[in-house]
Amino acid sequence: MRKGRTFLTVGIILIAGIAAGFFDMPQYANSLAKKLPFSLPSIPDKSFQLGLDLQGGIHLVYEADLSQITSADYDSAMQGLRDVIERRVNLFGVKEPLVQTEGKREKRRLIVELAGMQDPSQAIALIGQTPYLEFRETKPDYSQIIEKNQELFKEGKTDFTDPYASTALTGRYLKKAELGFDSLSQEPLVLLQFDDEGAKIFEELTQKNLGKPVAIFLDGQLLQAPTVQGVIAGGRAQITGKFTIEEAKTIVRNLNAGALPIPITLISQQSIGATLGHDSLAKSLKAGIGGFIAVIVFMALWYRLPGLLASLALVLYVVLLLAIFKFISLTFTLAGIAGFILSIGMAVDANVLVFSRMREELKEGRSLSGALAEGFKRAWPSIWDGNVTAMLVALILFWFGSSFVQGFAFTLLLGTITSMFTALFITRNFLRVFEGTFLQKFKWLW
Repeated sequence: MRKGRTFLTVGIILIAGIAAGFFDMPQYANSLAKKLPFSLPSIPDKSFQLGLDLQGGIHLVYEADLSQITSADYDSAMQGLRDVIERRVNLFGVKEPLVQTEGKREKRRLIVELAGMQDPSQAIALIGQTPYLEFRETKPDYSQIIEKNQELFKEGKTDFTDPYASTALTGRYLKKAELGFDSLSQEPLVLLQFDDEGAKIFEELTQKNLGKPVAIFLDGQLLQAPTVQGVIAGGRAQITGKFTIEEAKTIVRNLNAGALPIPITLISQQSIGATLGHDSLAKSLKAGIGGFIAVIVFMALWYRLPGLLASLALVLYVVLLLAIFKFISLTFTLAGIAGFILSIGMAVDANVLVFSRMREELKEGRSLSGALAEGFKRAWPSIWDGNVTAMLVALILFWFGSSFVQGFAFTLLLGTITSMFTALFITRNFLRVFEGTFLQKFKWLW
């Protein structure tokens, strides 16, 4: 019964490994599928996401001035600023731009990485602007403009006329935006609070536009166009709609980003050529493949059959981990590749501890089954200590480090967790296949 379960487990592991390999290299899987007499769905050809140091581009570091912001609003202000800047850099057509914040308390920085982009002047000019929030009212011929724009859209044209006109109400008068919920339906909504001057402007705006939409724009992009249901006094308003909670939170962040004064100053600029990035990638791959082959050769020569099985588990480990990286759209950097390669060493280390203990148990006369069980049992405390220590270090580096350090820490953390699974589950099941077979009689194999 146990033997059949072991074979089933090993079969599932191998099938999962093959599927992960096809996901890693879909071009080979799709070409193979075309040769089959029956049709199979093609695997999406999703490429690995390379960081700035591997494909070249621009690395910008901005310092945020939070002197006018209360400490309770630091996180939301920076998150809103990040959302706005990310939307701006998307205007360049940059594939997978990286925009993130770092720092604690009032010392905050904004990191912008535009992979594949070589001219930083346009990016710096646009990113350096303060997020701009504005409220617009409809033009007198709003309905005619909408009809004309619809006709142009049907004709495939894009020279639309803006149906909205600017007003005096901008983000400078908005004190705060908050997430709220409808008292009856409990649907999420956005609550707005203006200062005294803004309250007067907003009251006049709503009185002038009863029954008409008032559009809210952030950086020239339409966020919402709620219809005015009545004159709103007191400087408080709400935006309702079929929002999810996450959508409402995003709108709140964007509104606060346009309202809160967060000047940013460029403090660092680095351009990396595409040639340098290509050379770095080639050297990293060569080093990784060379080290991987050296590990496999050592394991096979020193530990013989268990070493070969551990090498097969190591191949599955690499295939599975790459599939995870690809699935979560992890950005590969040189530091991240270093963390990945280091985690391979962690996977081998666990096997070495188990196999060394197995040999000692076999020398004492135990059977293969007994040596296998005792080897994993006695090696587990050391494996646990080593891997937990590595994960704690990775978490500390990720929490306190900058972008490249975080890339190293994240791949090391994910790789360490996966290595424990391969060493304690995959390798163990591979070894169990040989329990009770004639091969366990040949002591030199073990």
